Amino acid sequence: MSDKQPLDKNSVPTARHNQETPDMANYQAFHRHSIEQPAAFWGEQAKRIHWQRPCEQVLAYEQPPFRQWFAGGLTNLCYNAVDRHLAERPEQTALAYVSTETGIETSYSYRELHAEVARFAAILQAQGVQKGDRVLIYMPMIPEAVFAMLATVRLGAIHSVVFGGFASASLATRIEDAAPKVMVTADAGLRGGKLIPYKPLVDEALALAGSAAPDKVILVNRGLAEAPMMKPGRDLDYDSLREQHLNDRAEVEWVESSHPSYILYTSGTTGKPKGVQRDTGGYAVALAASMEYIYGGKPGECFFSTSDIGWVVGHSYIVYAPLLTGMTTLVYEGLPVHPDPGIWWQLVEKYRVSVMFSAPTAVRVLKKQDPAWLHKYDLSSLRALFLAGEPLDEPTARWIAGELQVPVLDNYWQTETGWPMLTLCNGVEPKAVKYGSPGLPVYGYDVRLFNEATGEEVGPGEKGVIGVLPPLPPGCMSTIWQQDQRFVDTYFSLFPDKLVYSSFDWGIKDADGYFTILGRTDDVINVAGHRLGTREIEEAVSSHSAIAEVAVVGVEDSLKGQVPKAFAVVRNPALLDDPASRSQLEKEVIAQVAAQLGAIANPARVYFVNQLPKTRSGKVLRRSIQALAEGRDPGDLTTLDDPAGIEQIRQAMKP
Repeated sequence: MSDKQPLDKNSVPTARHNQETPDMANYQAFHRHSIEQPAAFWGEQAKRIHWQRPCEQVLAYEQPPFRQWFAGGLTNLCYNAVDRHLAERPEQTALAYVSTETGIETSYSYRELHAEVARFAAILQAQGVQKGDRVLIYMPMIPEAVFAMLATVRLGAIHSVVFGGFASASLATRIEDAAPKVMVTADAGLRGGKLIPYKPLVDEALALAGSAAPDKVILVNRGLAEAPMMKPGRDLDYDSLREQHLNDRAEVEWVESSHPSYILYTSGTTGKPKGVQRDTGGYAVALAASMEYIYGGKPGECFFSTSDIGWVVGHSYIVYAPLLTGMTTLVYEGLPVHPDPGIWWQLVEKYRVSVMFSAPTAVRVLKKQDPAWLHKYDLSSLRALFLAGEPLDEPTARWIAGELQVPVLDNYWQTETGWPMLTLCNGVEPKAVKYGSPGLPVYGYDVRLFNEATGEEVGPGEKGVIGVLPPLPPGCMSTIWQQDQRFVDTYFSLFPDKLVYSSFDWGIKDADGYFTILGRTDDVINVAGHRLGTREIEEAVSSHSAIAEVAVVGVEDSLKGQVPKAFAVVRNPALLDDPASRSQLEKEVIAQVAAQLGAIANPARVYFVNQLPKTRSGKVLRRSIQALAEGRDPGDLTTLDDPAGIEQIRQAMKP
């Protein structure tokens, strides 16, 4: 049977059916049921959320790889996250906010959150926002950012949150692609006490975006920066709008399950970021189920994710999943070591956090501090720590597990999937942790390892590309915003004769079925849990007038996982003769990257060479450059056009 054969409307091909009733306490059977009878499995999970109208078809899969979950069903993400809880828990804290940057600490009950969100939705309505319109959100970690996200989906509009650390050029590309009706921003953000003025970046981005720029910009003035310049007729002050609409409440707009809830841009192998498009009903169901089966969170408890709303973890596990579950979500603005390395654990004690979600880089930062900070506070409420965003190394995992004396569980997932695809689902059946491995395929994901050249599956102990046999489960991306063909070409074209979702990650599986992540197959690198396209950084470096050509590679780093390093060919080789000129040029290039992409993309080093190592066909040997930068053997160099290119890299990196 062809892998591209569509499913019938409620099932999978008969050859994969298992009519036996699965033992739902046995994870292997649980997972198999989700793969072999997806409609039955997810039909049960759909009961976790409110449907204004039940679906007509659990799984519509007539045009692989495109699929619709809960087709025909009407629901609303904001209603399920907020309104639904008003009857049972109106006075329970829904959102607790702590900023160690400003010293502000406040909280909102579900009743208060509902009022703020419905009011914000009324404000957006007054600016002409309707179902299907886009609202671009460029915000620091403040409650108004969460209000804006929930208000947008309340109206059936589509939010696109852009991380506040991105520079104006990166922001402009996202504005151009999303073409938002309204933009929501703030005067400034803070990181480690350093002021980051947003409004000048926004103004520059809007100028670059031209006709795609929104009609209105709503600005939350935190009073951190000098009074921002407001453009009459376009820029609106949030506090004034809130006062104007104090008693207004927008009603919920019911939308089809497949209606887009948001667009979140992620780096790709080309310079143009991909707008990951998420649906509504499938996303809500997937997140609600994950809170029980993966995270073990319960209504009334507190969930603390240390991420940022600009990333997928912030969308899924700061904003939506905790609120869908009726939990308190702890929203934090600040660093893990400010005002001291005990701040996170102080918050765990104060808010009785039961589940915590962070990144390996943050734990490695804490590992450098006095471990006494971990034992200063009462952490008895904490049941588990989950880590994701980058590979979790065994020493880091063992250290934090030993210090906290709670399970530490790795997650492997992507912006594209929206929720974990490899981990341990201890809410179904407790499994042993294997440090260095995120665990087993999550229910709903038919994860396989494939030989990159032949497309054949590889066995235990063999390296392969991590792929998923479609249909992708609920919650995964629907498509790339307004680029269906790019969605197919990017994610489902790894093999000419097999329809397989490619993760672009290498992996290996042991005899027990536990996966280990080995690194990327493409040119996307992972810096402290943030995905950066090397092509984007190369374009920023190349825009400096002194640079003729550049290759950027991700280099292993003990703290951040990977850091970008650039190897640039200069137009005038005489520049390389003077150490002072070389040093000044490196500073200028790094500043250029910061100006175009934001400091998050800054190369750790820029090395200058007269030529790059290339094959006879002109392809830059990035893998060999990366190997040399990590002190490894550069591998097979028989395809080199000129061996001087490799020698140039070696010489450039000498102290």
